[in-house]
Amino acid sequence: ILCINAVAVLHEERFLSKIGWGVDQSVGGFGDEPGIKVQLMNLIRSVRTVMRVPLIGVNSVCIVLLLLFG
Repeated sequence: ILCINAVAVLHEERFLSKIGWGVDQSVGGFGDEPGIKVQLMNLIRSVRTVMRVPLIGVNSVCIVLLLLFG
C-alpha cells in the first residue's frame, strides 16, 4: 500500500520533470522497443490513473482498522 501511495502522489511537472522523467516528446518509430524509462513512466501514469479510486477505499479501510485495533 505504501509503494502504491508513493507512486500515486508523484507529480509529473513538479518532481518527475526535474529529474528528467517528464513527458517525453520524442516518438519512437513503429516496431521500436521502448526503453526502460518509457516503460516506467507508462507504469507510473497507469497506476495514477487506474488506482486512484480503489486506493481511496483501501486507505480508508486501513485507517479504520488502525484506529480500531491500534
